[in-house]
This record gives sequence, structure tokens and C-alpha cells, in this order.
Amino acid sequence: MALEKPARTGLTLMLCGFAALCEGIDLQAAGLAAAGISAEFKPAPDQLGTFFGASTFGLLLGAIIGGRLADSFGRKWVLVASVGLFGLFSLCTPVAWSIESLTWARFLTGLGLGGALPLLVALASEVSSGQRKSANVALVYAATPLGGGLASLLSLLIVTDRWRWLFFVGGLLPLLLCPLMAVGLQESIKFQRLTPAAAGGGEFAVKRGSFRAVFSQDRAGSTLLLWASFFFALLLLYLLLNWLPTLMVMRGLSHAQASAAQIGFNVGGAAAAVVVGWLLETRARNIAYATTYLLLPILLVLAAKSPADATLLTGVVFVLGCGTMAGQACLYTIAPSTYPFAIRGIGVGAAIAFGRIGSVVGPKLGGYLKSAGHPPAQLLMDILPIVIVGSICALVLKSMRDRRVPT
Repeated sequence: MALEKPARTGLTLMLCGFAALCEGIDLQAAGLAAAGISAEFKPAPDQLGTFFGASTFGLLLGAIIGGRLADSFGRKWVLVASVGLFGLFSLCTPVAWSIESLTWARFLTGLGLGGALPLLVALASEVSSGQRKSANVALVYAATPLGGGLASLLSLLIVTDRWRWLFFVGGLLPLLLCPLMAVGLQESIKFQRLTPAAAGGGEFAVKRGSFRAVFSQDRAGSTLLLWASFFFALLLLYLLLNWLPTLMVMRGLSHAQASAAQIGFNVGGAAAAVVVGWLLETRARNIAYATTYLLLPILLVLAAKSPADATLLTGVVFVLGCGTMAGQACLYTIAPSTYPFAIRGIGVGAAIAFGRIGSVVGPKLGGYLKSAGHPPAQLLMDILPIVIVGSICALVLKSMRDRRVPT
């Protein structure tokens, strides 16, 4: 017996949330396994950097390809295939025999990860009612940092030479989830209605999956601002994810305390994403959006200037995670509304893909600043102008989208 629409929508959102949780585990698995990989394969620094960058390059390509395919063949099946792909190649990672084979496995894993995230966002938006779109998208996205927190917790429970377990967990869970998604996911009703006969006008007159269309009909300004916002947001996020534990140890925390602070960063971020998503559906939505981006530079300064006390620094990192992930959630909720349905997959996918360039630049920038001898406080202050520019881009984007919001 078929589920009623509200129940099917709820099941779809739950499955999307579980997929985002798996994505969060896989996204941070490589960084958390780095010590074990280095001890076993003894890669040169450039080889290890290539290993880290391989999944990001795959993420960039996967976001564009997955978004394009989803506009042509539907959100559901491309999403299921993407989740299966990153699960399969995550399982291949621990059986790799060299740093080169590890790098290829991470690249292929990244293709699936990149294809899944924009489709999770698009599908969550399209199956939700108008009063719940932002809240549901934020709820699904919040599972990603929560998955990162679970991966960090798992890394604390295993010894360094058991690094393969991170990838076993990161691969097995999405593969178990795939058949449930194939049965339980609700395809976007708009996609089902998007037939050639219906493409005569309105948003359906836009060619499906057209990359050029994201710049047409006065969308160029919004597209460029969205890309810039994702770029700066992911630059900050990945710089913090990769360098915060090291910076905290340099400030006097033990490795265990730094790992606990990193878990707090992820958990606080997940909670903040849910709260912001809910606020974006209320009359306080404009205040919530503006407050998020106005507070983010202040939180960064607070993290830089706080005294080297373990309890205080852990609390500051938790709050910084709240601000950083809340900003991400705002972008993920606004991205689907930037484009009409027929190009939403490629529109969101391209924005996330451009943001992935920031996720490459962020860790490298942190490494450059640290190599230049900048202490932790100065390093965080160095990136303050970047955070301010990113906040301005996001605020201008919101102002533009309030004047024109497609369905």
C-alpha cells in the first residue's frame, strides 16, 4: 500500500538526512585517517596533498555532472547512484596498496560525494511545502556536520594503524542505505510533470540542465554572488576543519582536547543549522539571516583573541562552529530558490562545485600562513577580510533573491 504524500515526504527527508550523515562521515574520513596513512605508506608531503585534493577535485566534477544528469533524468535515481558510488569507492579505499591507488579511490569517491550533495538539497526543497522549504533543507544539511562529528568520535576510539575502519564505516553505511532510498525516496512532482508537452512556457521553457541558462534572464548577478558566497564559505569551513585542531594544540590544548573541540565544532554547527532553518520560515527570517553573517566575523575575532584556556577555547570553537555552519545552511536554503526548476540541479551543482575551489584554497592558505610563521591568533585574523567579503556577498545575494524568488 502506497504511503500518503505527507508520510512519503517525511520518509524522503529522513532518507536524505541519513545520506547527508554518510556524506559527512566520508568527507572528513581522509583527514582523520591521515596519521595512519602517513605511518603506513610514508608519502611525501606533495603526495599526501594530492591525496587530500583528489576527493575535492572529484567533488567539483561530481557536483556539475550530477546536477546536469538530475535535470534530465530525475533527482531520485541520480541521487541513489551517487550515494552508491561514494559508498562503493569508500570501501575500495582501505584495500588500496599504495598512496597512488588511495588517491584514485578518493577521486572516485569524490565524484559520488559531489553528485549527492546538490541533489539532497534540491530534492529536500522540491518535496517540501512552501512553509517548510528552508527548515527542511537546513535539517537535511545539518546531518552533514553531524556525520563529521561522528567520524571524529570514531577516530578517537580507534588506534592510528586501524585507520581503514573509518573508510569501512564510511562505505558500508551508504551501500546499506541505497536500497532503502530506491524504494522510499519520493521523486520531485515537478520533474514528473516536466514533459515536452509542458515545456511551452514559464519556467519549463528553460532548457533542462542548461548551464548557460544559469546566467540568462537576469540571473547572472545572483549566480555570481551565489558562487562567491559558496567559495568564501567553504574556504573558511575547510580551513577551520583542517587547521583548528593543530591551532588549538599550538595554543596549549592536548590532542584529545583539540579533537573534542573539533567534535564540538561539528555538533554545534549541526544544531545551529537546524535552528537557523527554522527561523528562516518565521517572520524573523531576515533578522536571522543578517545576524548570522554579521556575527561570523565577530566570532572569528573572538576565537583569535580568546585566552589559552582549554574550557574557554572549547566553548569558543563550539560557537564558531555554530556561526560557520549556520552560514552554510543559509546558502543551502537560498540556492534552490535562485533557479527555476528546470535548471535547479545544474544551478545548485555549479554553485557547490565553485565553492569546492574554496575548499581547496582554504587548507592551502592555512598551510601557507603557518609556514610563514604566523601564530594561531594572527592566522585567524589574517583571514578576517575574506570572511567579511563572504558575508557581504551573502547579504547582497539575499537582498536580490527577496526581489525575485522562483518557485
